[in-house]
Amino acid sequence: MAPSLVFLGAGNRGMAYAHHAHALGARIAGVADPRPERLQAFREAFSVERTFADWREVLEAPLLGEAAVIALPDRLHAEAAVALVEKGYHLLLEKPIAPTWAEVERVAQAKERTGRLVAVAHVLRYTPYARALKGLLREGAVGEVVSVQHLEPVGHWHYAHSFVRGNWRREEESSPFLLAKSVHDLDWLLFVMPGEVRRVASFGGLFHFRPENRPPKAASRCLECPEEVERNCPFSARRIYLEAYEKGERGWPLDVVAYPVTWENLVKALAEGPYGECVYLGKNDVADHQVVMLEYRDGRTASLHVEGLSRMRFRETRVFGTRGELFGDGRYLRLYRFGEGERIYDLGTEREGSIRSGHGGGDLGLVRAFLEALTQEDESLVEPFSEAVWAHRLTFLAEEARREGRVVQVDNPLP
Repeated sequence: MAPSLVFLGAGNRGMAYAHHAHALGARIAGVADPRPERLQAFREAFSVERTFADWREVLEAPLLGEAAVIALPDRLHAEAAVALVEKGYHLLLEKPIAPTWAEVERVAQAKERTGRLVAVAHVLRYTPYARALKGLLREGAVGEVVSVQHLEPVGHWHYAHSFVRGNWRREEESSPFLLAKSVHDLDWLLFVMPGEVRRVASFGGLFHFRPENRPPKAASRCLECPEEVERNCPFSARRIYLEAYEKGERGWPLDVVAYPVTWENLVKALAEGPYGECVYLGKNDVADHQVVMLEYRDGRTASLHVEGLSRMRFRETRVFGTRGELFGDGRYLRLYRFGEGERIYDLGTEREGSIRSGHGGGDLGLVRAFLEALTQEDESLVEPFSEAVWAHRLTFLAEEARREGRVVQVDNPLP
């Protein structure tokens, strides 16, 4: 029998996971969200039986199914996760687990105490690309892996949308940039090259999106900006949202700005809300670029670059080993073996890799694995929760290293 799910959060991530779960045969038994228009969208799409204006109301109702999907704001993840596993639900938990290490530990303790399945949405692991890359490494394609370089090109407009104007622009209201955007990139490094990390270093900060970089004569809102200024700004809200609407786009990121997505709703949102504001007003405080370096206990190394000022594309990974090197960009894997030349594997997958493409198939792969783990009662079908926790631990240590300007020793062993 297909499992029944209740969704906490009916925004972009909740809706995406619900569509995949519904297509795979799961029953959407309930949804909680304070926005009536979002609840209505769930009702119409999935014939949802129970709706709640507050996620805490779900705790007062009888169990609505086997599992809950938590797609709430970051600051609510820990409270909801602990309460729901204690209620009896298995969980699909959107990243991050929580915005502080103490809260991550609380969730881990609750999982241990209740024995519930908790799958963290580290979607990079669940793509066809990930399976192909990992398969080559298991076959010894590059020999023993010695070093990994990984790039997360966030995309200039994506960064402006989410981290200057959007929900993750202020750390105290959400979580650090590295945690919000790239905890699953650190998880990816551990997926590609498992092992215990000995030392962590990190550098970066907020370089460009600051008031001193505001163009002369720029208005506080893009719709009010002089044309000669607005047309030369790559972060123009008119370009990112209104021109995208004119080209026929109706999904992310437009559905975050205004919902339902109509021209009138978009214009009103840009005239009144944060998504129409100039990116140089100084209302954001999270980093726009960051570098993380890991040294493993056996001497191997890994590095991560997270770049807000970049062309948006799929993440890129270079793996260096004792017999060759491997480069992957989401669609192509380029294997060079020493003395043998290069071989190129075309996976035929989507290279853009953002929410718009379902993270290169990762969203579907995650939901499918989670549903199979539920029906087969086999937790091994999803990423071990301990590995997800370890990736979060390294992320917090990297933030500690960046803020304090020092190399951080990792005293606790791999869980």
